[in-house]
Amino acid sequence: MKDPYLVLGVAKSASDDDIKKAYRKLARELHPDVNPGDARAEERFKDISAAYDFLSDAEKRRQYDNGEIDATGAAKRRTWRSAGAGGAGAGAGFRNARTSSGFSFGEDVDDILSEMMRRKEKGRQQSHRSGAQAGHATKGEDAHHALTITFMDAALGATKRVTLVSGKSLDVKIPVGAVDGQSLRLKGQGYPSFMGDADGDAFIDLKVESHPYFVRRDKDVLLDLPISVQEAVLGGKVPVPTVHGKVMLTIPANANTGTVMRLKGKGIDGGDQLVTLKVVLPENDAEFAKLVEKWGARNGYDPRAKAGMV
Repeated sequence: MKDPYLVLGVAKSASDDDIKKAYRKLARELHPDVNPGDARAEERFKDISAAYDFLSDAEKRRQYDNGEIDATGAAKRRTWRSAGAGGAGAGAGFRNARTSSGFSFGEDVDDILSEMMRRKEKGRQQSHRSGAQAGHATKGEDAHHALTITFMDAALGATKRVTLVSGKSLDVKIPVGAVDGQSLRLKGQGYPSFMGDADGDAFIDLKVESHPYFVRRDKDVLLDLPISVQEAVLGGKVPVPTVHGKVMLTIPANANTGTVMRLKGKGIDGGDQLVTLKVVLPENDAEFAKLVEKWGARNGYDPRAKAGMV
């Protein structure tokens, strides 16, 4: 990995907060959801995520700043020489000296690395205790991802691929009957912890698109169904769309606009579909107008009189 400071564009003296701000700014610009199909942006996103993860580990950052490890976390080899010509005798003079970190040059490399790991774990535990005593949360921050889904995906459930802040892509299961504004929790998939404790969680915030003709009311689905004058007067069977596919609905004779018919079990997750009939007159049909005129003159039907409004 490259120098994590250069990757994030911050100075070595940058505070934890400055590093977090720089990471978030770059993450918003380079996130795969913002740059679909851009392999270079995806690679840069992975780089900044790795750099942020590296610098968020206080012990790794200290060791890197002190030149003890490289950007991959591997211990650096050091060649120790005397200030003089560097003969065998001069080099031997440093063999049993100890570094400022307390390691002896005479110790085996494996022993030194084991000691470094022991100190790292001890430092992590101390950081955890001091963070808890100070009242600061040590868990990583939660991350929120907006995901837009169709009405049908929300009604019937689906599986969607999402890319997280870490650059990892996961298949997220949308539950049957998901609602607009619902958040799906992915434990441990949020921002890493500065203290080395549990990572934060990721929340997938759902945005459900509206449907051209279905409207949801809890588990029920509402539908306005246009029918012709002939179907309203004489009745008949007509195809009706539902979230589960088309079904045939029997329209009773003399049906009016506003008549509600129930299709049991054709809603969401066991709910019903409520079909409201809407009688639609033919447009600009002179022959139909003459037919109705003759019928009105012969019949004299007044619906307002029947309702007691006259």
